[in-house]
Amino acid sequence: MGAVELKQRKPPQERQQRVASRPFVASCILIGGLVALVLGIGASISLGAADIDLKTVWAAVFQYDPEQTSHQIIHELRMPRALAAALVGAFLAVSGAIMQGMTRNPLASPSIMGVTAGSTFMIAIAFAFFPGTSYIGLMLWSFAGAGMGAALVFAIGSLSRGGVTPVKLALAGTAVGSLLSALSSAIAIHYRVAQDISFWYAGGVAGVQWVSIKLIVPVAIIGLCLALMLARSITILSLGEEVAKGLGQHTALVKGLGTIAVLLLTGAAVSVAGNIGFIGLVIPHITRFLVGVDYRWIMPCAAVLGGLLLVLADIGARLINAPHETPVGAITAMIGVPFFLYLARREGRGW
Repeated sequence: MGAVELKQRKPPQERQQRVASRPFVASCILIGGLVALVLGIGASISLGAADIDLKTVWAAVFQYDPEQTSHQIIHELRMPRALAAALVGAFLAVSGAIMQGMTRNPLASPSIMGVTAGSTFMIAIAFAFFPGTSYIGLMLWSFAGAGMGAALVFAIGSLSRGGVTPVKLALAGTAVGSLLSALSSAIAIHYRVAQDISFWYAGGVAGVQWVSIKLIVPVAIIGLCLALMLARSITILSLGEEVAKGLGQHTALVKGLGTIAVLLLTGAAVSVAGNIGFIGLVIPHITRFLVGVDYRWIMPCAAVLGGLLLVLADIGARLINAPHETPVGAITAMIGVPFFLYLARREGRGW
């Protein structure tokens, strides 16, 4: 039996997947995107209330002098902020890609499916009833809230007539997200912790410290590695659950592990940057349009593009109304809301 005959016997979905993926474009995005991301991080460190040239940034990174004020600003304020923007953008983009691939829902993302709202709600609970919670404790509350939000959305969506559909999940996510946001506001006002949790409402990476970076990096490594390990299975699952089962895939196991990856990545992102929406919606669509339907390419490319988008959005947040800062969540919403409306309109014509 020749190689040509073996190739002809591959399942049609697998052949379609191979044709639809664009490894060359994906490689260009990975290389060019990483270069752009490094330049963006450099610009993010350089720009701000105190103008610092790139030469000083280079010296502060590789020849740190604690006696110089500019080096202290770069080390203690701007470097963790720029790195946090890159990491959070990558986390949210990969989370959105996993959710869209597993559910075949073009509107799925952590912000629309109630995951980020659940994290914010549980952080409000922590501030109101457990004052003095450590940063690690807030991360755990954030993870628990992410799981609760996702569970509520899928539970409500599955109770509707006709079972779970992409539109029903989006509607359930919008309703659950609105409810949890309203409850968070009520708790914040009643227990007078609105100022403490206003940061999580607005979303942003200002004030992020190295301790936050050190805490989320191990979680990020686990979540991103899990996402990359599941990439091939999610590609098959995105063809349809019946097709995936027909190809011998354990769909329940893939969905369970994928959900864990989403909760880890989204929980870590919200614990650092609060409620930043629409990156998990926009970036996976753009990435899929550019590199095709193979999630082995979508995952790493979405991570790079998501990190780049949030770094640029954070730079814009500082420059649009300088010297005051605009919430990063507002900037990402300005990009994401028109995109969401476009997708909702297209969804009416099929996925």
